[in-house]
Amino acid sequence: MKLHEHQKTYIAAFDIGTTAVKGVLACGDGTLTASRSVDIPTIFEGDFKEQNPDVWYGAFCEISRGFFCGPNPAVLPQQVVGIVMSGQMQDVIPIDEAMRPLGNAILYSDGRGKAQAQRMLERFGAEEIERITGNHCDGSLSLPKILWLKENRPQLFARVHRVLISSKDFVIAQLTGETVGDVTACATAGAMDIHKKAWDAKLIEGMGLSLFLFPRLLASHQQAGSVTAAASQQTGFAQGTPVYAGVGDAGATTLASGIARPGQYNINLGTSGWVATVSDDVLPAKMGVFNLAAMPENVYINVVPFLNAGNVHKWISGLLSPQEGAADYAYIDSLLAKSDPGAEGVMFLPYLAGERFPVMDSAVRGCFVGLTPETDRKDMVRACLEGVAFSIRQGIESIGTPPTAVSIIGGGGRVGTWCQILADVLKQTVYVYKNAEVLPSLAIASAALLSQGCIESYAQFTDSLQSPENSAAYQPSPAACDSYDSLYKRYKKLYPAVKGI
Repeated sequence: MKLHEHQKTYIAAFDIGTTAVKGVLACGDGTLTASRSVDIPTIFEGDFKEQNPDVWYGAFCEISRGFFCGPNPAVLPQQVVGIVMSGQMQDVIPIDEAMRPLGNAILYSDGRGKAQAQRMLERFGAEEIERITGNHCDGSLSLPKILWLKENRPQLFARVHRVLISSKDFVIAQLTGETVGDVTACATAGAMDIHKKAWDAKLIEGMGLSLFLFPRLLASHQQAGSVTAAASQQTGFAQGTPVYAGVGDAGATTLASGIARPGQYNINLGTSGWVATVSDDVLPAKMGVFNLAAMPENVYINVVPFLNAGNVHKWISGLLSPQEGAADYAYIDSLLAKSDPGAEGVMFLPYLAGERFPVMDSAVRGCFVGLTPETDRKDMVRACLEGVAFSIRQGIESIGTPPTAVSIIGGGGRVGTWCQILADVLKQTVYVYKNAEVLPSLAIASAALLSQGCIESYAQFTDSLQSPENSAAYQPSPAACDSYDSLYKRYKKLYPAVKGI
């Protein structure tokens, strides 16, 4: 897919992440002309987790100046036709009228607002909060943490002009002088009406805060402002370069995973994992779902985290590798290559760390069923990976929309046999994207390109990911699908049988 009709224009795309700020220049043909990354520290104080917003912007400026400096600059500033970013969500970033930070940003993983969240639940009730926001209320959400700031840092809070929710919105404020937020990131604040895409006065004013504290809400492809003269001097970008609202990091990851329509699913096989899809409405929060507004308008991201994925692969690899305590993945791959669907009747319940989806049970643990004297290592390895695949199928069935397309990201996507198992268990072609590390950058670049009329829809970007040059495809085997259908019926009986033990 061509990202832009003109080969010598570029979109500058940045991710203001938790461990690093990353920047790329996306060329007109979809290739990356330049990329840079600068690590950033986190400040830990007991259970508090904070970062210095000035460090974010300093890293941004270091990267952007690097694009234009030196004897062989990557591009000229005038060739950059748009700037767009993704970033952390669920933060609390208090700023004054000059757009300067009033202390550190409180990060999404900081749950200091627990007592304030409980007061919200007592005042409004869990059902009403979930109806408005689409999500559970807890102390990690931005609104309870803003209340914590008001109650515990009153002198600082008295100077607050605005509170920003995403790290990239602080950088946008430095570039443009505008305070905005995108509807994906701001859905994590615990204060936005997820259907109206507007801050909810009932929740905010009901807790004694002003609506004026919160940034202007925009869709990802809407322009937030333009690079000011001062920011041009700091960054090297040309004055007047359009800056777009961008998206919270989960929105970029979802789009980069090939998801733009209901029925499309992405599976993250990290240490833990998640199933993500999009739908025409939010899903019930009681299912363990976290709902976000998606980059495409009037679409919702439904993310369901599960606790057991790559940790199962790592555990069995370390347990059965020849050298004690060391996971020999090449050896494990050789065992998998000799294994057969169904693992000779061995099944594994993969809940090593308890589970929260498709069952919610922190006390349950994993188990093998069907071991015989003939069971060998390859059967046990395969049963573990099949168990995770069955758990994922059960999770997708709980969400309700049958899959029409499935993609995989995370380290598990490098295990070819596991990808084939998932294709057979889910009865779907499974796509594993090449160059997955740069896809989120291209995903957020598509927001600027959509605004400029260079692409017609986000789906144009996601559809291109499934081309042979961009992905590896694992096709389901009809015989294996039939075998797994029978095994899956047995698998679903495991948890009810062992949960009381």
